[in-house]
Amino acid sequence: MSDTQLPLSVVTLIQLALMEDVGPGDVTSKYFVPEEATASARIFAKEDGVTAGIEVAAEVFRQVDPLLSVRVAKNDSEPFGKGDTLLQIAGPTRSILTAERTALNFLQRLCGVATQTRRYVEAVKPHATKILDTRKTTPGWRLLEKQAVAAGGGTNHRMGLYDMAMVKDNHLLADDAQADLQAAIDAVKKDHPGMRVELEADTLDQVKRFLSLRGLDVILLDNMGTETMREAVELVKGKVELEASGGVTLERIAEIAATGVDYISSGALTHSVRSVDLSLELS
Repeated sequence: MSDTQLPLSVVTLIQLALMEDVGPGDVTSKYFVPEEATASARIFAKEDGVTAGIEVAAEVFRQVDPLLSVRVAKNDSEPFGKGDTLLQIAGPTRSILTAERTALNFLQRLCGVATQTRRYVEAVKPHATKILDTRKTTPGWRLLEKQAVAAGGGTNHRMGLYDMAMVKDNHLLADDAQADLQAAIDAVKKDHPGMRVELEADTLDQVKRFLSLRGLDVILLDNMGTETMREAVELVKGKVELEASGGVTLERIAEIAATGVDYISSGALTHSVRSVDLSLELS
């Protein structure tokens, strides 16, 4: 059994998921599985992937029945192949079967996020560009999905609206006066020392204008073509970091990285990922 302590928010999420699935009780297991029956089981892969959420899946079994013995066979960030065992469980059969679907729901999706992220990370090599996630996450799952991105080799962007100032086009529509932007950046840095500030630019003219702002950490190049991004990199010359976003696909990501941007962010790491095919079998 692992000594890993999950955050209370994650344990609560697990409990909510079990309430949703089990409700007042697992009728099938109660009437069709003898109460005294015990078994061993494993969760195994039916395709290649990258592990994420393994301790979450393990905790599902522990929450259903503390008598269950759970052993992690693949740790987060470890790759696995078809047929590999990720998790082993032993104990009351009813409990194993009651926990099965909820555990798989967590594990399949989080492995899917890590696996997709690993593809993106591998695709930008040998460039030093880092792959960022976004806030386009499943409500309530943000911490888990961002941990899965990290397990896949990606880098977490801001966790929420509270830990980074990211000024997007809608904010700029409210007020894009240069003096007001500078005053706002100064105020953020004064009130929140060390907090990063990022501004979104749609054009090279905006990039030029933003370069004169003190305290700016990152300029986001939004939906720019490859050649325009390359020009932005030449223009900035490392004075601030550059993030490319919008229109990012696995097929195009290598050419974006080749422009020299520091980061590439993609909502596809979390908002439209395919779950990895995993299964549980009893023995």
